[in-house]
Amino acid sequence: MPYQIPRNVRGEGRILFIFSTKALIYTGIGMAIGGTIWWLLSACGIGVVGVVIFVLLAVIGYSIGTFKVPNSVIFDITRKTGGENIDDVIMRWFKFKTKNKKKIYIYYTEGGTKDDR
Repeated sequence: MPYQIPRNVRGEGRILFIFSTKALIYTGIGMAIGGTIWWLLSACGIGVVGVVIFVLLAVIGYSIGTFKVPNSVIFDITRKTGGENIDDVIMRWFKFKTKNKKKIYIYYTEGGTKDDR
């Protein structure tokens, strides 16, 4: 008698066999940016370069939406974020950079006074 094994299926709905919903969104964003660049470059007469950039940005968008950070101890970033989705890592980095952009850290040692800073 077969039993159902529970697993995390969040975000696994597939469209056209290879695209999850998230991958399709990121691919669309890459294609929109690539299409704009292609349109500008084709107006300048170098549309072939624009097509290459269009395809490259679509593949990058698909990769961000689909793949996970490899679990490796060689690099510091892969050791800390191994196994997480690439888009989650990028969003967390972006939130950290924008949140801490306006903060100034001052280090104060006990030997000095506040006027010695």
